[in-house]
Amino acid sequence: MPKVLIIEDEPLIARMYQKALGFDHFEVVSANGGSEGLQKVKSEKPDIVLCDVMMPEPNGMQVLEAIKADPETQNIPVIMLTNLSGKHDADLAIQKGAQDFWVKKDTDHRQLGAKLKAILEKQAPPSSQTS
Repeated sequence: MPKVLIIEDEPLIARMYQKALGFDHFEVVSANGGSEGLQKVKSEKPDIVLCDVMMPEPNGMQVLEAIKADPETQNIPVIMLTNLSGKHDADLAIQKGAQDFWVKKDTDHRQLGAKLKAILEKQAPPSSQTS
């Protein structure tokens, strides 16, 4: 069962994502804000992270930078979530190492699990068989 960490400072939004991903058989861990998110990314070792951009210090971009700067967590895919649809923010997030950048209102929660599973399948190293 893949583990997803949701870093979101709005409890209602975090619960909505938790519920949607629970139906898709994800183990879901949530963190209320960037500081807790950085702690949980190390302690929980998630397979993938959903991280809000607009949070109090550290904001989502700072969380992304910290995850990607740490050799222990740098390979964890991070999806940035925002209510803003600015191309500049999306480009900046991708430049800093985000796997993708999703606008919350444009994200179909019924497809969330399938989208995350597709990203995880791409990330998985090819299995090597030895005889």
